[in-house]
Amino acid sequence: MEKLKQKRWLELALYVAILVGISFGLVYLLQYLGAYFNISEGGLATTAYLVVFITTLVSNASIIVPVPIFVAVMITAARYWDPVIVALVASSAGTLGEITGYYAGYLGKKIIVSEATPGYEKLVGWMKRYGTLAIFLLSLQPVLPFDIAGLISGASRIPLWKFVLACWAGKFPKYLVGCYLGGAVLHLLPPLPF
Repeated sequence: MEKLKQKRWLELALYVAILVGISFGLVYLLQYLGAYFNISEGGLATTAYLVVFITTLVSNASIIVPVPIFVAVMITAARYWDPVIVALVASSAGTLGEITGYYAGYLGKKIIVSEATPGYEKLVGWMKRYGTLAIFLLSLQPVLPFDIAGLISGASRIPLWKFVLACWAGKFPKYLVGCYLGGAVLHLLPPLPF
């Protein structure tokens, strides 16, 4: 059991290191492309928000398989543009992406998750007891995958509007904190010498 916990923390640390590395790479790539093509940061704002929206939507639409690349894109965008707007765009896209898991559960399809999944029964009980509060808290925390909550929400027939509202209410503050903290870390990077 102790080795399993140690392995999970190691995997989490590896994920964080990869995301930070990708973020640094994206920042330097953006600086390089801006200097090479002589494009101002303001001229790329609309495109940046669109890229944040699309990557977050696609990443959150995946069921069970974590695709955290949107975090690096979101943090990189927050370094150059308004972090509140970046978090708003990302949380809206992330919430829309989570609807895939909700409908998979609503339509009764068992996609990878079975009752044998560790913690499944506990999560089902929690979702039935607390409903939208459980959705909010699960979407607020950054560690556990939210997909199982979406599947169970759909299977429990929680109304879609309650699911969407609670999911967005949890994602927005989480992404806002991520934008500000990640943006602060990326501001420590030295600019490219050109």
